[in-house]
Amino acid sequence: MAALSAVATILSTVSAATNSTTINSQIRLAYAGDNGMYVSWNTFEQLSNPTVHYGLSPDALNERASSSLSVTYPTSLTYNNHVKLTGLKPDTTYYYLPEHLLHENATAYSFTTSRPAGDSTPYSIAVVVDLGTMGQRGLTTYAANTTSKNNILKPGEMNTIDSLTKVIDTFDFLWHPGDIAYADYWLKEEIQGFLPNTTIADGYQVYEAILNDFYDQMTPVTSHKPYMVGPGNHESNCDNGGTTDPTNNITYTVDICTPGQTNFTGYINHFRMPSAESGGTGNFWYSFDHGMVHYITLDTETDLGHGFIGNDQVGGSEGDDSGPFNATMNAQTTWLEADLKSVDRSKTPWIIVSGHRPWYLSHANASGTICWSCKDVFEPLLIEYGVDLVLSGHSHVYERNAPLNNGVIDPNELNNPSAPWYITNGAAGHYDGLDALQTPLQDYSRFALDTHNATYGWSKLTFHNCTHMTHEFVASGNGTVLDSATLFKHRQCAASATGNYSRNSTSPPADENAAGAIHVSSVFVITMAVIAVLSLL
Repeated sequence: MAALSAVATILSTVSAATNSTTINSQIRLAYAGDNGMYVSWNTFEQLSNPTVHYGLSPDALNERASSSLSVTYPTSLTYNNHVKLTGLKPDTTYYYLPEHLLHENATAYSFTTSRPAGDSTPYSIAVVVDLGTMGQRGLTTYAANTTSKNNILKPGEMNTIDSLTKVIDTFDFLWHPGDIAYADYWLKEEIQGFLPNTTIADGYQVYEAILNDFYDQMTPVTSHKPYMVGPGNHESNCDNGGTTDPTNNITYTVDICTPGQTNFTGYINHFRMPSAESGGTGNFWYSFDHGMVHYITLDTETDLGHGFIGNDQVGGSEGDDSGPFNATMNAQTTWLEADLKSVDRSKTPWIIVSGHRPWYLSHANASGTICWSCKDVFEPLLIEYGVDLVLSGHSHVYERNAPLNNGVIDPNELNNPSAPWYITNGAAGHYDGLDALQTPLQDYSRFALDTHNATYGWSKLTFHNCTHMTHEFVASGNGTVLDSATLFKHRQCAASATGNYSRNSTSPPADENAAGAIHVSSVFVITMAVIAVLSLL
């Protein structure tokens, strides 16, 4: 009761000092099985019966769905409301509004449901990792004096959220495998003089303000496109990995975090991912089908099993004391193997896996950047079941690597490899948000960008058919594609009832039968040349 009273006091205080111009409903979507969609939003007051009105026309929201899920936690400034819509038609556009917005005569939002498994229509998705708050509490045109000028935005430069919003009609959904908002940077930003100093006791207000900034900024995307998230270390607590104040020679740890800002609490409350529909665990590991692709989100932070302790877990190297989130021994890898076994490759020939931390990267193994334990528990299964691509972030760089099997480069490279292809893109952007790669680069590295290139960006994956998939690095500042490569897999494509090119107007490679066609843009060639010259300076 005392905890609930404290929450009520905090919410009352914040509500009095906040108005609709400082926080919106933070609407977000997530796929919920083959015929469902989660609709989530935030309110200052708890709702007894969160309700969503929806329909096939913005003027006829004749259907409704409700739940009892209006949840909060100590230090949160809002309540998280979650409603699951079921019985939806596949690949169909619906219009919707949470009930309180309906009463305010707001304009209806829209979403498009998941493509059915086996639909071979080409499409694209957007992927970001390590994406934080923009503006006065995050990435902007200035920072502390200690911050590299390469790590701030140029005047008038678009950030990644701007970039995604501008091209929102070109991708089906947004995948974000960890490090969301960077609210735990509040103390670092204050120590560096970027934000005004507060007391440790009042730090929760800054932490929650950064979170709300981010969710507000993301709403133009997340209210129209499913926002599929995974756990990263910066969701763990309010001071991930510890923060040092060099002036006063003080190192802060997770001990300063108040209840509600530890153990992934905000992350758990804010999102609903399709773990129940796929047999996974919470927002930590789950899978879903979309058209010709089976997607898997893994938890690299906790619950590794097999005697390994995740970096963010109790006893882990980060000292974060989070998790585990499933009490069953080896729960995540047991689920992963069962999930991989269940994939019907005649319907979903592509299997794409995401996890926050990489295990192949041209970077020193500092602060758990290289997740060797992740490699030990996950890689054998990914190889055994023919996973096509593994996406990660954590290190704030971009590096496209060759397909790898236990550290050995697949001799076929992108021409029908048997090993998974590895790409790390943690360059989406946040306060002081770019790192340096370790040189010389690993021999498996094929293209890389880091702080020296001063470029934030996101990944675009395009599935042309069952044999060709293209990955592009899109520079957020101007939408230029700086790196493009296409993976070819030799397999027979099944016939599809809806297998013509449509919706996002993606095009297959010019020669669909060309084995291992690697499509490289002219910009990519120029960029490679510039990097080669810079390396000589």
